Amino acid sequence: MPDTGLTPPTRFAVGQAVPRLEDPTLLRGEGIYTDDLELPGQVCCAMVRSPYAHGRIIGIGTEAAAAMPGVLGVFTGADMAGYGRLGCTLALINRDGSPLRNVPRPVLPTDRVRFVGDPVAFVVAETPHAARDAAEAVELDIDFLDAVTDCASAAAPAAPQLYDEAPGNLVLDHHFGDAAAVARAFAAAAHVVRCRLTSNRIAVCSMEPRGAIGTWDASAERYVLRLGCQGTFGMRAGIAALMRVPLGQVRVLTERVGGSFGMKSSPFPEYACVLHAARLLGRPVKWMNDRSASFLSDAQGRDHEVEAELALDAHGHFLAARLSAEANLGAYLTPFGPHMAPNNFVRNFPSNYRTPLIEVSSRGYVTNTAPIAPYRGAGRPEANYFMERLVEAAAIETGIDAAELRRRNHVRAAELPFRSAAGSLYDSGDFTAILDSAMAMADRDGFPQRRAESAARGLLRGIGIGNYLECTGVPAKEMGGIRFDADGGVTLITGTMDYGQGHRTPFAQLLQDRLGIPMERVRLLQGDSDALIAGGGSGGSRSLMASGSAILEAADQVIEKGRVAAAHVLEAAAMDIEFAAGRFIVAGTDHAITLLRLAAELRTAPTLPEGVPDSLDVSHIFAEAPMAYPNGCHVAEVEIDPETGIVTLLRYVAVNDFGVLVNPLMVEGQVHGGVAQGVGQVLMERVAYAQDGQLLTGSYMDYALPRASDMPPIEFHSLPSPATTNRLGAKGCGEAGCAGSLPAVTNAILDALRPLGVTHIDMPARPETVWAAIRAAR
Repeated sequence: MPDTGLTPPTRFAVGQAVPRLEDPTLLRGEGIYTDDLELPGQVCCAMVRSPYAHGRIIGIGTEAAAAMPGVLGVFTGADMAGYGRLGCTLALINRDGSPLRNVPRPVLPTDRVRFVGDPVAFVVAETPHAARDAAEAVELDIDFLDAVTDCASAAAPAAPQLYDEAPGNLVLDHHFGDAAAVARAFAAAAHVVRCRLTSNRIAVCSMEPRGAIGTWDASAERYVLRLGCQGTFGMRAGIAALMRVPLGQVRVLTERVGGSFGMKSSPFPEYACVLHAARLLGRPVKWMNDRSASFLSDAQGRDHEVEAELALDAHGHFLAARLSAEANLGAYLTPFGPHMAPNNFVRNFPSNYRTPLIEVSSRGYVTNTAPIAPYRGAGRPEANYFMERLVEAAAIETGIDAAELRRRNHVRAAELPFRSAAGSLYDSGDFTAILDSAMAMADRDGFPQRRAESAARGLLRGIGIGNYLECTGVPAKEMGGIRFDADGGVTLITGTMDYGQGHRTPFAQLLQDRLGIPMERVRLLQGDSDALIAGGGSGGSRSLMASGSAILEAADQVIEKGRVAAAHVLEAAAMDIEFAAGRFIVAGTDHAITLLRLAAELRTAPTLPEGVPDSLDVSHIFAEAPMAYPNGCHVAEVEIDPETGIVTLLRYVAVNDFGVLVNPLMVEGQVHGGVAQGVGQVLMERVAYAQDGQLLTGSYMDYALPRASDMPPIEFHSLPSPATTNRLGAKGCGEAGCAGSLPAVTNAILDALRPLGVTHIDMPARPETVWAAIRAAR
């Protein structure tokens, strides 16, 4: 029969820079976020937070608040005592073989508050104003205790203790590596360099604050939670455990998500509060954080102090590297909060160098500060930063050019696959070629002339290299669902979550490339836990590797089902059916039918023979894949005014290997965002607490973020080596901008300051910090 179906287009497949399909909706203001939702009968929740960093709860007076107009209930820790606890979900082991001291966090505390912003009660009222007014009327009787806000004070002999079960406030003492072998390498080294480095604490500052709407479906005896998160399948499991109900009694729904960067990946106490009140009151309960409360109560990122060491032989070859880290984990452990130092520091510290031995020791402390959670890279950018600072110090110590020292120690392309000292198996890449490309793109040879031009204007100029290699998260089990809809569209179902990345576009490109389905007909369903049979969520730069692989495998199943169905429709044998460019064709003939027409015919067919599928729908689970290793070299150029300490970022070059790029335009956008966040950490961002635990950076008047005027044009270049660890050949790109920018910009600043005798500076290099370093050196 002749083909009377739709002819699939050939444009917009894998490798093309297609503009994001999501953007028109967002630019028109039509995106639906949690705060846009208004359910029938909805009421409002306001949290009551501790004004003290540390103290014993003597009493909480709720009578006055409960009597205020419109108030439906006031709840304290006693009301929430029957629910589960929050804590770390990782099986981390101390160096003595004992497990991590997993100090549990109740939904609301009944004995002690442990940081400013710790929620101790909540009010539900008819309107937001009534709820907030009543929350302010709740009376707190708290016996103030001394606080600790950093690792050094937490570890001091007479320090206040946050938990009886964590003596010395130490919850994790982890060790990796052969200490004796590393010690021997250092003893035999011709050169040893050491750096004491800080990775400053960061406020996440997602554009959309956290919020949630809880409902109770009495007929189904089921909780429904609407919120922004990084994956509804995993969030459902966390909420079910917190509410102490079976998985089937929880449904999680997510609309658009305005940023997360790791922070919204796990449950928070407020989510249990709205569900509790919804069940009790029989009405939907909505809570939304404001920006001030976000600074106080959101999980924060980074916050490490490390001693980094590198041993080299007389020819500049790396012999061993050693890292001793102290991690400030905040007042409570989040599910992945302790993950960064013992896991990602270990995996990423070797970078793309042939370092034979590494040793990583890490101690995690609890303090009277907001809890720590993963933040864009979750230890990967930090580990690369530590190594790159060591390499720059080694270049000065040995007198070897910084780029040449890196070349001398790179894992060579001919040595791949290469097992790193951390046990990672690097499968692909050409690290030296990327470095050389970055040097050429940045015109490093012409830098002396540019430095002289700056000097003539009384300014200091510096250039810095940020070499990096990241070990991505391991792609977990992931759903690849393909559903052919009655209106001729196709719905992709995935357990990963777009919280700003733009998943619909590259996923649709994959489907068009494999099945010939026009991109504009592809929808993305990702925010309903009921629709999922698996889902690892988004994080660790693994979404495309996981969902992409799941989509391709599901597409293969669609083709196989389609061969059987097309054989029936075209009156041919299944073995004679070929598939190409979205069409099933009888081999050697012009008889064909498009995939979309076939799906429509199956939907309307009154009866079908046995063995012929009644639809082409597929619900598939991708098993898993090894991690991948995105890598690259970033080069930053800065100018510094020695009279003011102001650092101006003049130029930025980024050469990256992300394997196969499904959508180069979107990849470049991801790098831009990551670089901007890295620049923010290097130049301006730092969460600061007073000695008594009061937050000093609780608004954008006190906490600076980079603006467009702080960023130069970013020159993006790709030098890909396809990964062999997944079918797509992709390596992940979401966090690489931070990994390259932290060392590149910091090394550029030090390069500018070195002629004045400044050899060290910590992030953030704010004007007053740079100015003071210059004055101290003079």
